[in-house]
Amino acid sequence: MKTFVCFLPMACLFFSGCEKKEAAPSPKATNSTAATGNPITAPVDYLGAIGKARERSIKTIDTVSLNQNVQLFYAQEGRFPKSLDELVEQKYLPSLPAAPYGNKIEYDPNTGKVKVVPK
Repeated sequence: MKTFVCFLPMACLFFSGCEKKEAAPSPKATNSTAATGNPITAPVDYLGAIGKARERSIKTIDTVSLNQNVQLFYAQEGRFPKSLDELVEQKYLPSLPAAPYGNKIEYDPNTGKVKVVPK
């Protein structure tokens, strides 16, 4: 009887462990620029993401600053500046910011909009 009591739980464990289970689907990156998930390339992925974030933030800050100065010029002068250099000449800006690498700053004097676009 003692053998049967010991055998019964072991048989249950054995048969429950033999059930065939399907493998869970592996998560796939939906973005082509997403990190690879490889621990070896993690530092490179991290530094690449920091570089891209820095470029975007500089581009955003420069664009917002220039647009605000154009609007200030418009509020005080009643017209948009003919060029961004006029903002420097009229002392609205100490100097024009440099465009991020591979980009250029475009200004439309008719609408007063400043954009940073690829070269």
